[in-house]
Amino acid sequence: MNKIKFSKEFLRNELDLPYGAIEDNITDTSRWSIHHTIIFEHEGKYYRTHYSEGATEMQDERPWEYDNEVECTEVHQVEKVVKVWEAV
Repeated sequence: MNKIKFSKEFLRNELDLPYGAIEDNITDTSRWSIHHTIIFEHEGKYYRTHYSEGATEMQDERPWEYDNEVECTEVHQVEKVVKVWEAV
């Protein structure tokens, strides 16, 4: 697994993340936060990382608020076939 660290300022200001991500999925929630996994592109490569934000307007939590550097994992897209059950 190829991992790289970016500064939170670079992710926010230069790449417009997390809002400019290719994909943004909610992975979990807690009382105070919503946890996300995002996929983004930088210089022709794709990366995955995580962030959380306040669950309501009363929780003042911004993405990567408590991190100076954010660890990202290089990823690539693959096609998968899934079998599901449908009603007859």
